[in-house]
Amino acid sequence: MPNATDHVKPVIYETLSSKSLFFSMHDIQSRMDIMHPDALQFEYTRIMMGFLLHNPHPRSIAMIGLGGGSLAKFCYRCLPQTDITVIEINPHVIALRDHFSVPADDHRFTVRLADAATFLRKTDEKFDVLLADGFDIDGLPPALSSPQFYDDCYNALNPAGMFVANLHGCKPLYEVIVDRIRAAFDDNLLMVNDPGATNRLAFAVKDAPQALLKLAGVRRPLGFDDVAWRDLVPSMARVFLASRARVRGSDSNPLT
Repeated sequence: MPNATDHVKPVIYETLSSKSLFFSMHDIQSRMDIMHPDALQFEYTRIMMGFLLHNPHPRSIAMIGLGGGSLAKFCYRCLPQTDITVIEINPHVIALRDHFSVPADDHRFTVRLADAATFLRKTDEKFDVLLADGFDIDGLPPALSSPQFYDDCYNALNPAGMFVANLHGCKPLYEVIVDRIRAAFDDNLLMVNDPGATNRLAFAVKDAPQALLKLAGVRRPLGFDDVAWRDLVPSMARVFLASRARVRGSDSNPLT
């Protein structure tokens, strides 16, 4: 069980309209609009929702890293038939969940205090989608970017399950990490850039070699909140057009 003394205590910065979570004043971890607490404030998180082009109705999602709960809250509201499991290693982060309007645990939503690398290595659970956005004060931890970790992510997915990883801030090892994901997922990998930041999003699919070449067009999933979907459309278009570029034989993102 993670120990609170082993982890940095985050800081909340609050204005009249927003709350933000920081580990240091140089790197914001999460931001919440107080009037719209479930909205996704950062483009990279909207791009991560590109898994909906592959699987518009996932039965289960696992998330690595809670932060301010942006993705967790959004998926909980917009995907009411989906079971969501969030793995967070830092107890100080979990202690702030009420400050960021993270839902209470219930029959389909759970926040677990655990080391994600250990959890994935040992779990027998399988998920349709696995979202990796786990960072500490030093950036992307080695335990969440090792070949073993990506192999474990692959094993924790159902057949045709999708893995999405935020590779922000790992420039010195960026190509190495991309190659590790590529190797774990048998080259079933699509990279999409956030044009306004340094975030690079990796999309990989288990046991479905052509899945990333055949992403559905940008169509609202049945039952998905219409306003929330309209906010996602430009980001979904980035993912879709990146997949079209790969079909043409290029891994470049035409919108960067």
